[in-house]
Amino acid sequence: MKFVTVEHDGHQSAGVLAGDSIHVLEPGVSIQELLDDDGARLQDSGDRALRGSNLVIPVAEAHLRAPIPNPSSVRDFMTFEEHFIGVSGIAGSDAELPPVWYKAPGFYFTNPHVVHGPYDDVAVPPGCAAFDLELEVAAVIGSGGRDLTPVEAEQKIIGFTLMNDWSARDLQVAEFALPLGPTKGKDSALSLGPWLVTPDELEHRRIGDRYDLPLTARINGEAIGSDTLASMSFSFGQMIAYASRGSQVRAGDVFGSGTCGGGCLAELWGRHGAGTRPPLAPGDVVSIEASELGRQSSRIVAGAAGVDVGSFLAGKPARDR
Repeated sequence: MKFVTVEHDGHQSAGVLAGDSIHVLEPGVSIQELLDDDGARLQDSGDRALRGSNLVIPVAEAHLRAPIPNPSSVRDFMTFEEHFIGVSGIAGSDAELPPVWYKAPGFYFTNPHVVHGPYDDVAVPPGCAAFDLELEVAAVIGSGGRDLTPVEAEQKIIGFTLMNDWSARDLQVAEFALPLGPTKGKDSALSLGPWLVTPDELEHRRIGDRYDLPLTARINGEAIGSDTLASMSFSFGQMIAYASRGSQVRAGDVFGSGTCGGGCLAELWGRHGAGTRPPLAPGDVVSIEASELGRQSSRIVAGAAGVDVGSFLAGKPARDR
Protein backbone atom coordinates (compact mmCIF):
# COMPACT_ATOMS: atom_id res chain seq x y z
CA MET A 1 0.00 0.00 0.00
CA LYS A 2 0.90 3.65 -0.42
CA PHE A 3 -0.10 5.79 2.56
CA VAL A 4 -0.31 9.58 2.58
CA THR A 5 -1.08 12.43 4.92
CA VAL A 6 -3.60 14.78 3.36
CA GLU A 7 -4.90 18.15 4.53
CA HIS A 8 -8.62 18.63 3.98
CA ASP A 9 -10.96 21.28 5.43
CA GLY A 10 -8.25 22.43 7.80
CA HIS A 11 -7.51 18.98 9.21
CA GLN A 12 -4.78 16.44 8.53
CA SER A 13 -5.73 12.79 8.07
CA ALA A 14 -4.07 9.63 6.85
CA GLY A 15 -5.18 8.08 3.59
CA VAL A 16 -4.33 5.24 1.25
CA LEU A 17 -3.63 5.74 -2.44
CA ALA A 18 -5.59 3.72 -5.01
CA GLY A 19 -5.02 4.71 -8.61
CA ASP A 20 -5.67 8.43 -8.92
CA SER A 21 -7.64 8.68 -5.68
CA ILE A 22 -6.92 8.92 -1.97
CA HIS A 23 -9.22 6.99 0.34
CA VAL A 24 -9.09 8.80 3.67
CA LEU A 25 -8.87 6.70 6.83
CA GLU A 26 -10.81 7.55 9.97
CA PRO A 27 -11.07 11.39 10.26
CA GLY A 28 -8.17 12.95 12.12
CA VAL A 29 -6.18 9.72 12.44
CA SER A 30 -2.48 10.02 11.60
CA ILE A 31 -0.16 7.35 10.25
CA GLN A 32 2.00 7.65 13.33
CA GLU A 33 -0.95 6.90 15.64
CA LEU A 34 -1.40 3.57 13.85
CA LEU A 35 2.18 2.42 14.45
CA ASP A 36 3.93 0.74 17.40
CA ASP A 37 3.19 -2.79 16.20
CA ASP A 38 4.16 -4.94 13.24
CA GLY A 39 2.09 -2.84 10.86
CA ALA A 40 -1.18 -4.73 11.32
CA ARG A 41 -3.21 -1.72 12.50
CA LEU A 42 -2.02 0.44 9.62
CA GLN A 43 -2.76 -2.34 7.13
CA ASP A 44 -6.22 -2.96 8.61
CA SER A 45 -7.08 0.75 8.49
CA GLY A 46 -5.96 0.92 4.87
CA ASP A 47 -8.04 -2.13 3.96
CA ARG A 48 -11.13 -0.62 5.59
CA ALA A 49 -10.64 2.68 3.76
CA LEU A 50 -10.31 0.92 0.41
CA ARG A 51 -13.52 -1.06 1.07
CA GLY A 52 -15.56 1.99 1.98
CA SER A 53 -14.04 5.33 2.93
CA ASN A 54 -16.38 8.20 3.78
CA LEU A 55 -14.06 10.55 1.93
CA VAL A 56 -12.29 9.96 -1.39
CA ILE A 57 -10.15 12.78 -2.81
CA PRO A 58 -8.63 12.90 -6.31
CA VAL A 59 -4.83 13.01 -6.03
CA ALA A 60 -4.74 16.00 -8.37
CA GLU A 61 -6.86 18.00 -5.89
CA ALA A 62 -5.21 16.79 -2.68
CA HIS A 63 -2.99 18.91 -0.47
CA LEU A 64 -0.38 16.35 0.51
CA ARG A 65 1.74 16.82 3.59
CA ALA A 66 4.75 14.72 4.56
CA PRO A 67 3.56 11.15 5.29
CA ILE A 68 5.10 11.46 8.77
CA PRO A 69 4.74 15.22 9.44
CA ASN A 70 6.11 15.09 13.00
CA PRO A 71 8.65 12.26 13.29
CA SER A 72 9.96 11.46 16.74
CA SER A 73 13.50 11.62 15.37
CA VAL A 74 15.39 11.72 12.08
CA ARG A 75 18.76 10.03 11.65
CA ASP A 76 20.55 10.71 8.39
CA PHE A 77 23.25 8.28 7.26
CA MET A 78 25.98 8.41 4.63
CA THR A 79 26.02 5.16 2.67
CA PHE A 80 26.75 5.99 -0.98
CA GLU A 81 30.44 5.81 -1.89
CA GLU A 82 30.06 7.89 -5.04
CA HIS A 83 28.55 10.75 -3.06
CA PHE A 84 31.32 10.73 -0.46
CA ILE A 85 34.07 10.66 -3.08
CA GLY A 86 32.46 13.37 -5.20
CA VAL A 87 31.85 15.80 -2.34
CA SER A 88 35.36 15.20 -0.96
CA GLY A 89 36.77 16.80 -4.08
CA ILE A 90 35.54 20.21 -2.91
CA ALA A 91 38.19 20.20 -0.20
CA GLY A 92 40.83 19.03 -2.65
CA SER A 93 41.23 15.68 -0.90
CA ASP A 94 42.45 12.55 -2.61
CA ALA A 95 38.85 11.29 -2.58
CA GLU A 96 39.61 7.94 -1.01
CA LEU A 97 37.17 6.31 1.36
CA PRO A 98 38.58 6.10 4.88
CA PRO A 99 38.78 2.58 6.39
CA VAL A 100 36.20 3.55 9.02
CA TRP A 101 33.61 3.82 6.24
CA TYR A 102 33.20 0.04 6.09
CA LYS A 103 33.22 -0.54 9.84
CA ALA A 104 29.81 0.97 10.57
CA PRO A 105 27.20 3.18 8.86
CA GLY A 106 27.82 6.74 10.05
CA PHE A 107 24.91 9.06 10.78
CA TYR A 108 23.90 12.27 12.52
CA PHE A 109 20.63 13.49 14.02
CA THR A 110 18.89 16.15 11.98
CA ASN A 111 15.98 18.44 12.83
CA PRO A 112 12.56 16.69 12.99
CA HIS A 113 10.77 20.04 13.44
CA VAL A 114 11.40 21.41 9.94
CA VAL A 115 9.72 18.66 7.91
CA HIS A 116 8.18 19.92 4.66
CA GLY A 117 5.65 18.26 2.41
CA PRO A 118 6.55 16.93 -1.05
CA TYR A 119 5.32 20.01 -2.91
CA ASP A 120 6.01 22.75 -0.37
CA ASP A 121 8.17 25.78 -1.15
CA VAL A 122 11.61 25.67 0.46
CA ALA A 123 13.31 28.86 1.64
CA VAL A 124 17.01 29.59 1.34
CA PRO A 125 18.45 29.57 4.89
CA PRO A 126 19.64 32.89 6.37
CA GLY A 127 23.21 33.68 5.40
CA CYS A 128 23.42 30.89 2.81
CA ALA A 129 24.96 31.52 -0.60
CA ALA A 130 25.43 27.86 -1.62
CA PHE A 131 22.06 26.14 -1.19
CA ASP A 132 21.86 22.51 -2.33
CA LEU A 133 19.50 19.56 -2.60
CA GLU A 134 20.19 16.00 -1.43
CA LEU A 135 18.27 13.11 -2.98
CA GLU A 136 17.71 10.30 -0.48
CA VAL A 137 15.32 7.51 0.45
CA ALA A 138 14.11 7.18 4.03
CA ALA A 139 12.83 4.16 5.93
CA VAL A 140 10.24 4.54 8.69
CA ILE A 141 9.89 1.92 11.41
CA GLY A 142 6.57 0.74 12.79
CA SER A 143 7.78 -0.42 16.20
CA GLY A 144 10.75 0.29 18.43
CA GLY A 145 13.54 -1.76 19.92
CA ARG A 146 17.03 -1.88 21.33
CA ASP A 147 20.16 -3.79 20.29
CA LEU A 148 18.45 -5.15 17.20
CA THR A 149 20.01 -7.47 14.67
CA PRO A 150 19.90 -6.35 11.02
CA VAL A 151 17.19 -8.95 10.33
CA GLU A 152 15.09 -7.76 13.27
CA ALA A 153 15.60 -4.15 12.25
CA GLU A 154 14.50 -4.75 8.66
CA GLN A 155 11.34 -6.48 9.89
CA LYS A 156 10.40 -3.29 11.74
CA ILE A 157 10.38 -1.14 8.58
CA ILE A 158 6.80 -0.04 7.92
CA GLY A 159 7.55 1.84 4.72
CA PHE A 160 9.85 3.91 2.53
CA THR A 161 9.56 7.47 1.27
CA LEU A 162 11.54 10.02 -0.71
CA MET A 163 13.62 12.45 1.31
CA ASN A 164 15.36 15.69 0.36
CA ASP A 165 17.89 16.75 3.00
CA TRP A 166 18.38 20.39 2.00
CA SER A 167 21.88 21.72 2.71
CA ALA A 168 23.47 25.14 3.15
CA ARG A 169 26.87 24.08 1.84
CA ASP A 170 28.79 27.22 2.73
CA LEU A 171 27.50 27.16 6.30
CA GLN A 172 28.16 23.44 6.51
CA VAL A 173 31.78 23.73 5.38
CA ALA A 174 32.44 26.49 7.93
CA GLU A 175 30.89 24.37 10.70
CA PHE A 176 33.14 21.43 9.95
CA ALA A 177 35.99 23.42 11.48
CA LEU A 178 34.44 22.37 14.80
CA PRO A 179 34.31 18.65 15.71
CA LEU A 180 30.54 18.55 16.12
CA GLY A 181 29.24 17.77 12.65
CA PRO A 182 26.65 19.87 10.78
CA THR A 183 24.47 22.32 12.68
CA LYS A 184 22.82 25.29 10.90
CA GLY A 185 24.02 23.94 7.57
CA LYS A 186 21.41 21.18 7.92
CA ASP A 187 18.78 22.85 10.08
CA SER A 188 16.29 24.63 7.83
CA ALA A 189 14.27 22.09 5.85
CA LEU A 190 13.72 18.39 5.24
CA SER A 191 11.19 17.27 2.61
CA LEU A 192 9.41 13.89 2.87
CA GLY A 193 6.88 12.20 0.59
CA PRO A 194 4.71 12.12 -1.37
CA TRP A 195 3.79 8.68 -0.03
CA LEU A 196 4.93 6.06 2.44
CA VAL A 197 5.29 2.82 0.46
CA THR A 198 5.04 -0.48 2.31
CA PRO A 199 7.96 -2.89 1.73
CA ASP A 200 5.85 -5.44 -0.16
CA GLU A 201 5.36 -2.85 -2.93
CA LEU A 202 9.13 -2.87 -3.53
CA GLU A 203 9.70 -6.61 -3.28
CA HIS A 204 10.14 -6.94 -7.05
CA ARG A 205 13.05 -4.46 -6.73
CA ARG A 206 14.86 -6.50 -4.07
CA ILE A 207 18.39 -7.74 -4.64
CA GLY A 208 19.48 -9.50 -1.46
CA ASP A 209 19.08 -6.94 1.32
CA ARG A 210 19.03 -3.96 -1.08
CA TYR A 211 16.51 -2.49 -3.54
CA ASP A 212 17.35 -1.75 -7.17
CA LEU A 213 15.28 1.41 -7.17
CA PRO A 214 16.22 4.06 -9.76
CA LEU A 215 16.72 7.57 -8.36
CA THR A 216 16.88 10.84 -10.33
CA ALA A 217 17.37 14.48 -9.34
CA ARG A 218 16.39 17.42 -11.55
CA ILE A 219 16.67 21.20 -11.41
CA ASN A 220 14.27 23.15 -13.60
CA GLY A 221 13.50 19.95 -15.49
CA GLU A 222 17.12 19.09 -16.28
CA ALA A 223 18.56 15.91 -14.78
CA ILE A 224 21.70 16.55 -12.74
CA GLY A 225 22.33 12.97 -11.61
CA SER A 226 20.94 9.50 -11.08
CA ASP A 227 21.73 6.32 -9.17
CA THR A 228 20.12 3.20 -7.78
CA LEU A 229 19.29 2.55 -4.14
CA ALA A 230 21.15 -0.75 -4.53
CA SER A 231 24.43 1.24 -4.48
CA MET A 232 24.22 1.68 -0.70
CA SER A 233 27.21 0.31 1.20
CA PHE A 234 24.89 -0.75 4.03
CA SER A 235 21.32 -2.03 4.03
CA PHE A 236 18.54 -0.29 5.93
CA GLY A 237 18.48 -3.25 8.30
CA GLN A 238 22.17 -2.72 9.11
CA MET A 239 21.65 1.03 9.50
CA ILE A 240 18.73 0.71 11.90
CA ALA A 241 20.45 -2.06 13.86
CA TYR A 242 23.51 0.15 14.31
CA ALA A 243 21.33 3.05 15.46
CA SER A 244 19.73 0.76 18.06
CA ARG A 245 23.04 -0.51 19.45
CA GLY A 246 23.15 0.42 23.13
CA SER A 247 20.27 2.80 22.42
CA GLN A 248 16.59 2.94 21.56
CA VAL A 249 14.71 3.38 18.29
CA ARG A 250 10.99 4.16 18.36
CA ALA A 251 7.95 3.77 16.14
CA GLY A 252 7.83 6.58 13.59
CA ASP A 253 11.59 7.21 13.61
CA VAL A 254 12.95 8.17 10.18
CA PHE A 255 16.25 6.82 8.80
CA GLY A 256 17.69 8.56 5.73
CA SER A 257 19.88 6.62 3.31
CA GLY A 258 22.23 9.52 2.77
CA THR A 259 22.59 11.25 -0.59
CA CYS A 260 22.79 8.93 -3.57
CA GLY A 261 25.46 9.27 -6.22
CA GLY A 262 24.75 12.32 -8.36
CA GLY A 263 22.01 13.43 -6.00
CA CYS A 264 23.33 16.92 -5.20
CA LEU A 265 25.17 19.89 -6.66
CA ALA A 266 28.11 19.50 -4.27
CA GLU A 267 29.20 16.39 -6.17
CA LEU A 268 29.31 18.34 -9.42
CA TRP A 269 31.34 21.07 -7.70
CA GLY A 270 33.72 18.49 -6.21
CA ARG A 271 34.27 16.63 -9.45
CA HIS A 272 34.22 19.44 -12.00
CA GLY A 273 34.68 22.72 -10.13
CA ALA A 274 32.45 25.28 -8.43
CA GLY A 275 31.57 26.92 -11.74
CA THR A 276 29.92 23.78 -13.10
CA ARG A 277 26.46 24.85 -11.97
CA PRO A 278 25.27 27.66 -9.69
CA PRO A 279 23.77 26.97 -6.26
CA LEU A 280 20.01 26.84 -5.89
CA ALA A 281 18.34 30.26 -5.96
CA PRO A 282 14.78 31.61 -5.60
CA GLY A 283 12.73 30.58 -8.60
CA ASP A 284 14.47 27.24 -9.15
CA VAL A 285 12.29 24.14 -9.07
CA VAL A 286 13.88 21.00 -7.67
CA SER A 287 12.37 17.58 -8.33
CA ILE A 288 13.47 14.18 -7.08
CA GLU A 289 11.90 10.88 -8.01
CA ALA A 290 12.16 7.13 -7.47
CA SER A 291 9.61 5.14 -9.49
CA GLU A 292 7.28 3.52 -6.90
CA LEU A 293 8.12 6.16 -4.29
CA GLY A 294 6.77 8.94 -6.49
CA ARG A 295 8.12 12.42 -7.12
CA GLN A 296 8.72 15.56 -5.09
CA SER A 297 8.68 19.03 -6.60
CA SER A 298 9.87 22.00 -4.53
CA ARG A 299 10.13 25.65 -5.54
CA ILE A 300 13.00 27.58 -3.97
CA VAL A 301 11.99 30.91 -2.42
CA ALA A 302 13.84 33.70 -0.65
CA GLY A 303 14.37 33.20 3.07
CA ALA A 304 14.52 35.50 6.06
CA ALA A 305 17.56 37.66 6.66
CA GLY A 306 18.11 36.01 10.03
CA VAL A 307 19.91 37.34 13.07
CA ASP A 308 23.61 38.16 13.00
CA VAL A 309 24.87 36.16 15.97
CA GLY A 310 28.10 38.14 15.88
CA SER A 311 26.13 41.20 16.97
CA PHE A 312 25.80 39.58 20.39
CA LEU A 313 29.41 38.53 20.86
CA ALA A 314 31.13 40.90 18.47
CA GLY A 315 33.28 37.94 17.41
CA LYS A 316 35.60 38.40 20.38
CA PRO A 317 37.23 35.71 22.52
CA ALA A 318 35.58 35.38 25.93
CA ARG A 319 38.61 36.80 27.71
CA ASP A 320 38.30 40.04 25.70
CA ARG A 321 34.58 40.68 26.27
